[in-house]
Amino acid sequence: MEQIGLVILLLLLPLLVWLASRVRAGKIGVLRPLPGMENLPGAVGRSAETGQPFHVSVGVAGVGGAATAETWAGLTVLAQIADEAAACDTPLLVTVADATVLPLAQDILKRAYIRQGNPEGYDPAQVRLIAPEPMAYAAGVAGVLNQEDLVGSVMVGAFGDEYLLMGETGAQRSVHQIVGAANPQTLPFVYASADEALIGEDMFALGAYTHRLPMQIGSLLAQDWARWVVVASIFVAAIARFLLK
Repeated sequence: MEQIGLVILLLLLPLLVWLASRVRAGKIGVLRPLPGMENLPGAVGRSAETGQPFHVSVGVAGVGGAATAETWAGLTVLAQIADEAAACDTPLLVTVADATVLPLAQDILKRAYIRQGNPEGYDPAQVRLIAPEPMAYAAGVAGVLNQEDLVGSVMVGAFGDEYLLMGETGAQRSVHQIVGAANPQTLPFVYASADEALIGEDMFALGAYTHRLPMQIGSLLAQDWARWVVVASIFVAAIARFLLK
């Protein structure tokens, strides 16, 4: 299986490079809209207008484990929110569950405030390490949602059944929630409690939407082309099998 994956990757590399060059030339590169991402600036803006804090969670996992990709997706969203929050001096509250994520989240915030010319606005206490256990973390975040008068909450990362405690608390408090999760068992809870949902591949495509790098957009387009090839191959194989009977 690893050899097959390597062959597929090598076959896709020329397509990826070609598509990236087309994106760089401005000839292609239109991405389908993600409602959750489109509503982020407005949510952060409301926080700046009202002075109420805005909450960001990057999930219950850390960096270096099986759920690293999901954690990085959450950190990617945090980077975008941090830039917008630093630009308009929005009170931001970030909760993390793993010690490996704490310095990364703090560095993202610090760099955002420096980029926006407001280094004195950075406060490392904006990032809170809640607890390493998923249920303990969920209980801590639920407490934050109950105690703080939040205008919005973005939770993108690795979540399991413990998400229901956080999501239901935010829904009861009428907090506008944008949630991204990849665990199929968690997605029903997300749809039941979140105002906007980012599911599965939507999470992992966030980097292309936020940074707009040609190589990242080209990667998404290459994956779409590969899917069409797979679908066409399935149809051709099915038709051929039917005709040969």
